[in-house]
Amino acid sequence: MSKDAAPRRLEDNEAIAILRNVRTSPQKLNLVAQMIRGQSADKALATLTFSRRRIAGDVKKAVQSAIANAENNHQLDVDRLYIKEASVGKSIVMKRFRPRARGRVGRIVKPFSHLTVIVREREETE
Repeated sequence: MSKDAAPRRLEDNEAIAILRNVRTSPQKLNLVAQMIRGQSADKALATLTFSRRRIAGDVKKAVQSAIANAENNHQLDVDRLYIKEASVGKSIVMKRFRPRARGRVGRIVKPFSHLTVIVREREETE
């Protein structure tokens, strides 16, 4: 006996991809997520491909994963997909210490982040 499947939290025309524990601060990751919010899927991929930010490659992988989920798991049309939501959350923070002058210590924080990408299929316009 197993428990019943959880009801789907997204609508039928949406797909999700979650990228966890990305080694960058939420503030820097949000700058990249802000660039693609509301864009069509192919335009978002082009934007991320030519972005100079280091984390843009990981965000591009998450967007590609969301598109693949939409196509393979939910049978959505890839040409009509757009980025409905790209939200960034805070994860763990590794704390490291470095010796400094006169017996003091310099604290180094290494933050991690979560990224959630939701793609949605546009309704047909007539």
